[in-house]
Amino acid sequence: MEEHPDWAPGNIDLTTPSAARVYDYFLGGAHNFAPDREMARRILELHPSAETNAQANRAFLHRAVRYLVQQGIRQFVDLGSGIPTVGNVHEIAQREAPDARVVYVDLDPIAVAHSELILHDVGNATVINADLRNPHDVLSDPRLTGLIDFSEPVAFLMVAVLHFIPESDRPEEAIAAYHRVAAPGSHLVLSHGYDARLDQVPGAGSLDEKLEGKGQEVLGVYRSANPITVRTRGRVQELLDGWPLVDPGLVWVPQWRPDWPDEVGVDPSSSYVIAGVGRKP
Repeated sequence: MEEHPDWAPGNIDLTTPSAARVYDYFLGGAHNFAPDREMARRILELHPSAETNAQANRAFLHRAVRYLVQQGIRQFVDLGSGIPTVGNVHEIAQREAPDARVVYVDLDPIAVAHSELILHDVGNATVINADLRNPHDVLSDPRLTGLIDFSEPVAFLMVAVLHFIPESDRPEEAIAAYHRVAAPGSHLVLSHGYDARLDQVPGAGSLDEKLEGKGQEVLGVYRSANPITVRTRGRVQELLDGWPLVDPGLVWVPQWRPDWPDEVGVDPSSSYVIAGVGRKP
């Protein structure tokens, strides 16, 4: 049994794996524990590219933040930010624009606790413990209102988080609430797990049933610790309603404005994540 680290809240059960800490492990972070690493091992056995997929998603986040800074965005709200690892939003944004302001939002107390440590001496950046599904709580938090001015454009980031929110929680309503407070010129950055077979396999039945073999097994591993929701490309597109997409639209993460033409790789669909950036007119 690993010792409970000083930075982790004392009431957190570290014997149960967390998708956020598994993601941290895939990104090379140090804020994960034996159950998380065991879950990661099981996923890698079924899906050997899971680690590189996580890294591709992180690289998309970096490119999107740099793009937004180039568009004049100086305010970022990272919803479902997860456990910070190297290359956090504030590091990328403030490197390009030192006056950039960043608010991280996460429900996981471990993610929040570690974020507080990282941000202790960082100006214009903070973290709040809140659920993105409750926009009122997020938007009324004084730590957010002290940094974010909604009369100016803002970027909302929902990167690799919405597939952990079930349809019954109506994620489109939360997204619409953030859209309402956003000034024209604001942006939404979104990435979502996706398997092209969802839109290729005909027939009735649930979306889950369209995934066979290892796809089902990977879902099972994730669902042993966290709920995960399967969505079609069309449904992901619907979640971006009100945020017209900038070029190149909704694409596989390696295809979203790669830094080099050969960066995309042999098969972008192997990333199993689609992404897009929308701009409020």
